[in-house]
This record gives sequence, C-alpha cells and structure tokens, in this order.
Amino acid sequence: MATAASALIRVPRPVSGFQWRAQAVPAQIRVLTVDEDPLVREGLAAVINREPGMALVAQASTGREALELHREYRPAIVTLGLSLPDMPGEELVARLLAEFPDARIVVITGAPGDVRMLRILETGVHGFVLKGTPNRELLEVMRQVHTGRKMVPRHIASMLAEHFADETLTPRETEVLQLVSQGNRNKDVAARLSIADETVRMHMKNILSKLGANDRTHAVTIALKRGVFQL
Repeated sequence: MATAASALIRVPRPVSGFQWRAQAVPAQIRVLTVDEDPLVREGLAAVINREPGMALVAQASTGREALELHREYRPAIVTLGLSLPDMPGEELVARLLAEFPDARIVVITGAPGDVRMLRILETGVHGFVLKGTPNRELLEVMRQVHTGRKMVPRHIASMLAEHFADETLTPRETEVLQLVSQGNRNKDVAARLSIADETVRMHMKNILSKLGANDRTHAVTIALKRGVFQL
C-alpha cells in the first residue's frame, strides 16, 4: 500500500514521442540609414525601431561614413537619401554594390526626374520610396526588398514609361547644356570645351530637338526637372 509520502513523489510516465521544440523566432531586419538631414534620420529611426522584426543598427550622414558603417554592421537593408555632402547618391550605390554585391538598397527620394531615376536603377538599387509615403508602405517596401523583390512606385514607373522612347542626351550634349545653364554663351562654351562655335550650335540644335524645348532656357528647365544634371 503506498504511503501518502510516496504518492507525493510519484512521477507520471512520459508521453511516447514527446519532444521539446524551440519556438522559431523571426530574424531581425537590420537597417542602416544614410541621409545628410539629421531630422530624416531620426524620423526613420523612430519608425524602424517601433516595427517588430526590424532594428536600426547605424546612421550615416555621408557616403564615406556609410561605407565604413556597412563594413562594420553588415545591415540587411540600406535606406539612402540621394543628396550627400561628399558624393552623389549614384556613386555611393555603385561603391556599396561593388564591395557588397548582396547589399539591398532602398532609395528615399523626392522623385528627381526620370533620367536620374533610370541612372540609379541601372546601378542596381532594389527599391524606391517617395518622400511623404506613409510609414506602413515604407516598411512594406523594406520587407519586400529584404526578400529579394524590386519595388518601384507606380508614379516613378509611369514617369519612366512616359520617356522610354525619348532620345537621351550624349555626354557631350549634357556637358554643353550644363555650361549653358551656368550662363555661358556659345562662344564661351566653345572656348571651355576647345571646340568650334559651329559645333556648339549643332549640339544645341540636337539638345532642343531631343528635349522638345523651345529655347535654351526651356532646355535647361526640362533637363533639371528630368534629372539630367543638377545645379
């Protein structure tokens, strides 16, 4: 007959086939933000750190700092503002992807024109987010990019499609128009580039035709709007 004491220490037989299983915990998406504006960086930090499964690991205000921090933290996602004090955003993208081919970069932009957008897409970024996009959409883009998808907003896709068939300016035509935008006359441009005045006139004729511009000022306005170059 079992005593009361022995009854208290009786252990139930284990259930056949029972095993302990560790509960799967989703890996965090580690994010590096790159923007020259501290208010933008702080805003992104607040949004990202509130999101389950995401963590901001570092912030950079320059391209050089971004490269150093990426080497140190190896983030899964980089958010990038295109205006940096030490290098164009396109150059940083190229340098990041040359050193870290698996880097996933999301550009946050005010839509600086189809030409620049196409140039940046060709460098290999994974996504674009327009400034002013709701936080939930920004986070969803980051999650989708983390899975390997490319995300381009409808507005930017439409803008690219609108100018898909347009002739692009040659590097020399871009150089000529950039000098014109600085107030140089044809003879000044010719002197700066060591070419004939007639050659400059020919370039300007082609530029007006390709951009659908009425005159030199109109051509500069269109080029700036489309992101051919920046002042």
